Amino acid sequence: MSIRECALRSQAFAALKDVYDHRETVAARWRTDGGKVVGELGCDVPDEFILAAGMLPVRVYAEVGKPLVETDKYLEYAFDPVVRAQFEKIVDGTYDRQIDALAISNSTDVIIRIYLYLRELCRVEPEKPVPPVEFIDWLFTRNRLHQVRNEQTLELFRQTVERWAGRAITDEEIAAAGAICNENRQALREMAALRRCAQPRITGSEALVIIGSAFFMERSAHTALVRQVVADAQSWPVLHGPRVFFTGSNQEDTALYEQIEAAGAVIVGEDHDWGDRWYDRDYNPESSPVRAVVDRYMLREFSSKKAFVSQRVAALDREVDASTAQAVVFYTNIYEEAASWDYPSQKKSLESRGIPTACFAKMAWPAHRNEGLEGRFRAFVSTLKGGASRG
Repeated sequence: MSIRECALRSQAFAALKDVYDHRETVAARWRTDGGKVVGELGCDVPDEFILAAGMLPVRVYAEVGKPLVETDKYLEYAFDPVVRAQFEKIVDGTYDRQIDALAISNSTDVIIRIYLYLRELCRVEPEKPVPPVEFIDWLFTRNRLHQVRNEQTLELFRQTVERWAGRAITDEEIAAAGAICNENRQALREMAALRRCAQPRITGSEALVIIGSAFFMERSAHTALVRQVVADAQSWPVLHGPRVFFTGSNQEDTALYEQIEAAGAVIVGEDHDWGDRWYDRDYNPESSPVRAVVDRYMLREFSSKKAFVSQRVAALDREVDASTAQAVVFYTNIYEEAASWDYPSQKKSLESRGIPTACFAKMAWPAHRNEGLEGRFRAFVSTLKGGASRG
C-alpha cells in the first residue's frame, strides 16, 4: 500500500512528506540563513546539545542507487549495505557540502568501525572532503558507575558542540532543548496511538514519513505539523487487516513497509530507530541537564545491538502487547547480524503465546532486489487472515 490519498490531502502531512522526500532542503536553507548543521550517524547522538547550541541536527542516510565509488576503495563488502551507502556520502564530499560537522555514536559495532575508518582516512588522506568528526562513546550497561562515566562523556561532547557553535551552551539552554524534544516525542506518541488503537487510521508507511521527517527539519515546526496530522487523521478511513509488528533493520524509506501493507497487513508498530523506538523515553526536567540527557539515551528500550537476548525477548513482548499485534515480521539486511541472534528466543516466546512470526534474514538492500519477496509477504499475511484475531 502506497501513501493514501487521504493522507496526501492533509496539508500538514504533505509538508512532512516533502521534507522526507527532499531531505537536504531544510538544512540547505538553514545554512543559507547563516545557521550551522550537524550530521548524526548512529541513533544515540544527543540532539539536546545540538539544539541548545542553535544548530540543526540531521540524520546521515543511505541514498538508494548512488554508486559506491569511494566506499569500494576503503570498505570491505561484508559491511551492512546501508552503512556502506552512508559511508559513500561522508567521504565523497556530499556531506562536506551539506553539514558543518559530524557526530557519531557507538550505536552499533559497524558504526564504531566506520568511525575508526574515518579517523584513519583523515590521518593518511587529510585532503579528503570529510567534515569535522566527533565520536560519542556511550556505556549502555545500566548501573551507577556507567551513568557517571556517560556524564563525563557528554561533558566532553558538550565542549565539542560549543567549539562547533563558537559559543558556550548554558544548562538553561539544554533544559529548554530537552523540553522541545519532549513536546516532539509526545506529539509522535499521539500519532502512534492512531496506529495502535482498535481502529487504526495511520499506516506504517505514513508513520515512517511522519517520524522520519523529524530528522531533517526544525523540531518545533515538526511538532506543530505532527499535531495537525493527528487532528486530520481522525477522519481518515479505518484500516483493516492483520495487525503486524515489525522488528529488525532500520527502514530509512517506506519501500519495504509498502510491500508488507500491499499484502494486506496493518503495521501497528516497530522497534527500530527510524520508527517507534526513536521517541520512547523523555528528557527528565527534574534531573540536572546533563544527567537528564544521559538517562534519556542510556535508559531507552533495548535495541538488539546493545542488549542481552533475554532483554530483547522481554522488550519485544512488551511492544507486541502494547500494540495488540497479531503477528511479528523479523527482517534483517545481509551482514546485519545482531537482530538475528535474538530471533530464536523471541520466536519461542511469542509463539508460546499464540503470536505467529515470519523471519526474513540476510536480505539484500534495497528490498526490491529480493526476488519473490512480495509473494512471501502475501503468503504470510494470507495465513494470518485465516487465524484468530487478537486484542
